[in-house]
Amino acid sequence: QIPKDPTQRWLRELAALSQQLQQVHPNVLAKILKQRTIYQNEEIVVTDKPYGIPVHGGPGIKNCIADVLPILAKMLENMKAEPLHLCHRLDKETTGVMVLARSKEAAEKIRLLFKTRQVEKIYWAIVLGDPDPVEGVVEIPIVEKEVQSHQSHYKMTLAPNYRLRPEDGRVMRIRKNRNAESAVTRFRRLAAASACSLLELQPITGVKHQIRVHLAYGLGCPILGDHKYSHWSKLAPQKLPELTLRKLKLEQSKARHLPLHLHAHRLCLPLGQPLDFVCKPPLFFQKTLRKLELDIPKD
Repeated sequence: QIPKDPTQRWLRELAALSQQLQQVHPNVLAKILKQRTIYQNEEIVVTDKPYGIPVHGGPGIKNCIADVLPILAKMLENMKAEPLHLCHRLDKETTGVMVLARSKEAAEKIRLLFKTRQVEKIYWAIVLGDPDPVEGVVEIPIVEKEVQSHQSHYKMTLAPNYRLRPEDGRVMRIRKNRNAESAVTRFRRLAAASACSLLELQPITGVKHQIRVHLAYGLGCPILGDHKYSHWSKLAPQKLPELTLRKLKLEQSKARHLPLHLHAHRLCLPLGQPLDFVCKPPLFFQKTLRKLELDIPKD
């Protein structure tokens, strides 16, 4: 039963995004990753990660990328192929460029490149609001904290080294949080419309949920569909501006179906010669850009 109304159809597609791949047979997931392979050589395989699939397993997770790497390797080469190896991680809801290694040695070499910040990563995100300034660097340490509310849960949050003195607004250094990790994200606005912006992001460090936390709490521009980091004290669907709802033809009560609009757009890997990989945003992301009249920059 396919709804006639395009908005209802779109909503159904969004709600199904994450569910679909969670239910499929591991062979089917491996086949999808094979179809989405954008590059391979004797050391690496680069694929365009689909939405809603976790990289690692865990409680309640039926399918994850790590589990199907042996099947994918056989599909790409032959029955005797060594399993592929993970080199870095992307969040379950993040789409885009993902690098896998064909051997342990290659994986270690690439992990070291990530660790020593030699890999250039460019993300695109649709966010609520407009960052001020429109480009710059967020450099605020991040720490994991428990949020005490009617539903206690853990979130990453900012642990700044400075604050403004209430008396005169002067910048004061405060004691460092021992558990905080330093986190640096470059950002640049590419387009703005319908109370939203399209941002290009370059995380210099690789802290868990870094981009999401820096945008939501550092810039006050949470990522569209980020229901975890749109409120600090509760777990609730994101509240959208009237104009955004109108453009998306959505009611606020349906906002919970919006997926996270964060995409690993480009990755530059210095392996011998620099290798440059680009993945177009997924269809739901492109549709949102069109509905919000955000003009995608021509690469």
